Amino acid sequence: MFKFQVLIEYVGTNFRGWQIQTKGKTIQGLVQDKISKLLKEKIILVGAGRLDKGVHATEQSAHFECKTKILNLDKFLKSLNHFLNKEMITVLRIKKRGKDFHARYSAKMRIYRYVIINRLSRPMLEKNRGWHVMNKLDIKIMKKAAKKLIGTNDFSAFRASTCRAKSPVKTMKSVRIKSSNNKIEIEFQSQSFLQQQVRSMVGCLKYVGEKKWTLKKFNFVMNSKKRILCAPPAPPEGLYLARVIY
Repeated sequence: MFKFQVLIEYVGTNFRGWQIQTKGKTIQGLVQDKISKLLKEKIILVGAGRLDKGVHATEQSAHFECKTKILNLDKFLKSLNHFLNKEMITVLRIKKRGKDFHARYSAKMRIYRYVIINRLSRPMLEKNRGWHVMNKLDIKIMKKAAKKLIGTNDFSAFRASTCRAKSPVKTMKSVRIKSSNNKIEIEFQSQSFLQQQVRSMVGCLKYVGEKKWTLKKFNFVMNSKKRILCAPPAPPEGLYLARVIY
């Protein structure tokens, strides 16, 4: 058996998420099907993370095993993208991996980026590529709130009720916020995340930026460990899986 890693960029707007569902089109399902047809054998594609409906990826990582030896990776990549590009999916790279590599369990760090378009006018070129927020956000106070997320914490307040993770305790390595030309980008780095954790944290940071919440209120909600006190999660269209580090 041979094992390969694929790095995938895609626009998630028209998909029901990464993971194969009983109904609807998914990234995993489509890429897995095209690889299987090219290799003329059934393969299973394993992703580094499950991304919700509408979420994008600049570099999702996945792996598959196959009996067929792929002799020319560049040619295989071109053939694969011939079928995928019309679906707003492109495979950036494909590389051979050792038998111990696992796209999900070998990951040492995951980087997510959230984009907010902070202006009065609705975005056209970046429609469905960011969260349009009309109220002017205070970046300085958002950065102060973001610092409270760094370190090992119980993130129960930001956890979806359907989350299956064994523990709500995660270690956030960094949270960076930058702003330019009415676009705010928030980058989160951690080995793993809870379901809806990033979108929930962004929703709370937005409340702080709008002055709906004080820093004290943000801290109280985080320490309460109660999901019911959390701000509404940010919409999926602003979220990107930026990179998975091994």
